[in-house]
Amino acid sequence: MEEQRNWDPGVKKFFLKILNSVSLGLFWMMACATAGIYYKLGYFNGQPVIYNILFYAGMLGTLLLLIRYLYRNWKDE
Repeated sequence: MEEQRNWDPGVKKFFLKILNSVSLGLFWMMACATAGIYYKLGYFNGQPVIYNILFYAGMLGTLLLLIRYLYRNWKDE
């Protein structure tokens, strides 16, 4: 017996938006956690160094770009 795989194009587009949003968010979090923990950019040892400040500024900047992308992507409907 063949399974029915004829999805409504709107439902398929909606699920792809969900999948892309979750995967981009997880990728952003994993990249920030890797840079912050593995390369020790997220730790302050006594006082902030320029690398720490640049790391957190980059995190904030990329988070704003991610939110902007997701907002525009979901606004299309």
